[in-house]
Amino acid sequence: MKLQFDPSLTYQQEAVAAVCDVFEGQTAKPALFTVADNLEEQFAAGQNLYSTQQGVGNLLRLDREDLLKNVRAVQARHGLPQSERLGQELHFDIEMETGTGKTYVYLRTLLELNKRYGFTKFAIVVPSNAIKEGVKKTLDITKEHFRELYNNVTYDYFVYDSDHIEKIRDFAVNTDIQIMVIIIDAFQKKMNLINRDNDKKFGGVRPIELLRETHPIVVIDEPQSTISTENQLEAVRSLHPLCTLRYSAAPVRVENKLYKLDAVDSFNKKLVKGIEVDSFAVQDAHNDAYFCLKSVDNRRSPITAKIEIDKQMKSGAVQRKPVTVRQGDDIYEKSGGRDVYAGYIVNDIYCGAGEEYVDFTSRPEVLHLHEVVGEIHADAIKRQQMRATIEEHLEKELLLQPKGIKVLSLFFIDKVANYREYDDEGAHKGKYALWFEEIYRDLIGKPKYRELRKAFHGAEVKAGLVHDGYFSTDKARKNAAARWKDTRGTTQADDSAYNLIMKEKEKLLSFDCKVRFIFFPFGAQGRLG
Repeated sequence: MKLQFDPSLTYQQEAVAAVCDVFEGQTAKPALFTVADNLEEQFAAGQNLYSTQQGVGNLLRLDREDLLKNVRAVQARHGLPQSERLGQELHFDIEMETGTGKTYVYLRTLLELNKRYGFTKFAIVVPSNAIKEGVKKTLDITKEHFRELYNNVTYDYFVYDSDHIEKIRDFAVNTDIQIMVIIIDAFQKKMNLINRDNDKKFGGVRPIELLRETHPIVVIDEPQSTISTENQLEAVRSLHPLCTLRYSAAPVRVENKLYKLDAVDSFNKKLVKGIEVDSFAVQDAHNDAYFCLKSVDNRRSPITAKIEIDKQMKSGAVQRKPVTVRQGDDIYEKSGGRDVYAGYIVNDIYCGAGEEYVDFTSRPEVLHLHEVVGEIHADAIKRQQMRATIEEHLEKELLLQPKGIKVLSLFFIDKVANYREYDDEGAHKGKYALWFEEIYRDLIGKPKYRELRKAFHGAEVKAGLVHDGYFSTDKARKNAAARWKDTRGTTQADDSAYNLIMKEKEKLLSFDCKVRFIFFPFGAQGRLG
């Protein structure tokens, strides 16, 4: 499968132009600086950097007044609040909803900035390995597209790796467009290799100094995570950026916003689908009489007990609240008139040490201290949610699979161990993986899904092939999850989920790949697009 890119999407063109128009009036002449070959030459020349080689850096020739004028013009065009001033550092915010091609947009913006103004040095700072790999993959799959779009322009890109720190020198001295992708953690600490003197490869100069000399235009991907601390902000400042372009779906610190495409705009433009939510925890958990005996008190008369119940509030919402009761109290009244508590009259409150309880008139329940009655177990709710998701997925496949469209469903989970457990022998399926396979086999076996079953499985349903997960622990364990042992003791071969999700999107989107359900940790920074 080869992914195709449409360069004519209006909203993406607007986002690109919003940034580029800020520099209207900038000449296209590059700035040159020198790079030292060795420490002796630096001292002999009486300067920090010296060499016969030439380094190329970005140089801003516009004054602040012209920049502010351009910024305000862009903001007026998009109906955004006008900036009163730019500040000492140049920060620009671009808000784009997840799923609208944010990574594509900022990569195209960098190439457009080069085309218009000759800027050549760009750094993309990301919060995590997962996003780093996602950006690298987008660079890989858009290379042919961008070269067609920009008249076969030559540009180099690399992911920063301290094991190959010499690429920093290449970045500095190369006259072609240079794009570096780097994780914030790789340069925010003084102990990071990039911040330390390097006699062997840099003649005693710190690699970060070469980056500073280039004054890169710095893209901050997901700034709410990438620059959420003062140390991270200072790390970005240490690059001496010409400016920072901050792309986010959920901006926090906003300065000089140039473009906005939020969730509502994206939905109205039919760029993303509405979010479908199936709720179980609230809807089902309050349909039975819920009790939890928190305490009993016989220190004064009358004896009382504190019981947690589901109470109808004045707003109409049902909330779990503790209430104090005594013998003869009607729980129906205490609950705000909820019918599920009709007939629950407190009969007796017993305070014997180790045997505390409350019972009710005309009801069989005897409620012991800290005992819960009527609670839907959290696992039961999660199983319902999983079943609803799988069933909804299969319904979509009935419609889309005949049209050649593959459906993917994501599960964001609370704890990695619930999906995948590790020991010295490898990885084992956790309860979520086992539930999934049990539910999937049950649902795919229905007559209505016969054609799907035939298309995806043939004669035998192998539920273990249709789901996988990516977690940072997998990489730490050298992709131990690539082969995992199930509870029956057999071993299942599978592609590395990390490679499949982060590096092989074409394969993931192909019907040749069996994976259609993906598990991520809740709050994961990974993404598919």
